[in-house]
Formats: sequence, structure tokens, C-alpha cells
Amino acid sequence: MGNNGLVTRPASARAARLDQVCAAAVEVARDAITEVDASDIGDHLQAVAEGDRLVTHYFECRLAGYRGWRWAVTVTRVPRSRNVTVCETVLLPGTDAMLAPGWLPWQERLKPGDLGPGDLLPTPADDDRLQPGYLLSDDPAVEEIAWELGLGRARVLSREGRSEAAQRWYDGDHGPSAAISAAAPAAARCGTCGFYLPLAGALRQAFGACGNFYAPDDGRVVSADHGCGAHSETLIEAAETPVEEMPTVYDDSAVEPVAVSRAPGSVEAAEPAEPYGHP
Repeated sequence: MGNNGLVTRPASARAARLDQVCAAAVEVARDAITEVDASDIGDHLQAVAEGDRLVTHYFECRLAGYRGWRWAVTVTRVPRSRNVTVCETVLLPGTDAMLAPGWLPWQERLKPGDLGPGDLLPTPADDDRLQPGYLLSDDPAVEEIAWELGLGRARVLSREGRSEAAQRWYDGDHGPSAAISAAAPAAARCGTCGFYLPLAGALRQAFGACGNFYAPDDGRVVSADHGCGAHSETLIEAAETPVEEMPTVYDDSAVEPVAVSRAPGSVEAAEPAEPYGHP
């Protein structure tokens, strides 16, 4: 087959011309919207040519909850005919329409905390975060345990899995940008805290677990540059405040005098007399 480029011409993409008969059929298009009340159909917005003798009319949608949406009615006619017929009627979103978020598979919709008691979350066989346990790891701690105990876990964290976990922890509520960390003193960092328990392996350099019962991050993995006000070296001596003692005041006007006398026979006659008030 030879080159016939000189005898053929490419088809030119000609823009569709707006058919005036179809463009004038605004009321025909409006009457075709029968799914809702007439009050739910707003003003005519525009007429767009879709092809030869094929025009789509757009109307404002006034349905509650459909802000920015438009009714679209496509009409057409046969050649040399003045009768316009309706092809289809749909409700389409405009440029500023409120739309539902895009659909995501269930495994991508899961968020931390969604897994409850009794729920099962299967892990894909080709999960990039894991690798077979018999492969050598670039984490010395993993290699040491693998050689020491033999083949144990079927899969362990891969380099990508550790990197994802580290970045997620660092950017989360237990990293340096957390609100409690930003409000803590500059020197109150977890890496210098006595309650900080470093992790093993490659993550040891940047992460550890908090062991302070009174800290909000107790039992959680925190970054070494995270911080809070419960740092072990936050020592504040409470100043002793003297307690002011009020002087004792006696009000003689409120004292009621009482006469005291000895009962007959309470003292032997041979004993010497003692002044009142003596024990």
C-alpha cells in the first residue's frame, strides 16, 4: 500500500451551528420537565448546539438541596420540519453545584478507630507495607530476632511500611506539631524525658513510648521532639506561704458567771482546805 496522503484530506472538525427552530423551542423544553412541580423550574439559562438540528436547553433548578444544578432538555427536529421533539430530560450539576464526594473502595474509606470489637480487617496478600519474614531486612533489630528465633512471623514491616508509619506518627497528634507539644516549654521534649521508652530497631532514633501515668500520651508512641508539661525535669518548688493567725479575742460580755460550791461530804473534814479551781 502506497502513501496516499496527497489524495486524501483530513475531515475538519466543524463546530455545530445553533439551529434557530430548536433554539426557539424554550417552552417545549420547559414543558418536558414533568418530574417536579413548575415552581421547581427556574429561568432559562442558555441553549447549546450539540449537533445539526440538536439543541440542549438549560433551566435553573430550584429544588431544595440542589443548589447550582440545572435542568437539561435536549430537543431536535427532522430536516425541513418545523416540529420540535424532545430527546431527553436530565438534571445536571453546574460549575458551583454541591456534589457528593467521590466513591472510594471500603478499604480506602477506613479511618483510625473504625475497627471495633468483633470486626475483621483482612490484609491484602500484596500489601506494600509488608514483606515475607524470610527476607533479610534493612532493620538490624528485625534481622537479629529473625536469626535468633528462626522463621517466626510470616510477614514483617517493609521499609515502605515503616516509613509510612513513621510519617503518620510524626504528622499526627503525638508529633512535634501537636497543640500540646507547641504549648509545652521548649526544653520539655520527650527525647530528654525520664519517662520516655525508646523503640527498638530503626525507629528508635525518632520514636518511643510515653510511660508517664499523668501525661496525656501515656502508653502511646510519641516522637522524640514531641513534648508536654509532664516532662520529668519540670521541677517547680512550691513557695511556702505563711498562714496568718488571727489573735484570740474574748468577749467578756458574753460570759455567764456560774456559782460553784462543794457538795456536802465531798471532802473529808480532816483534810486541809484547797482553793477553788485546783485539781
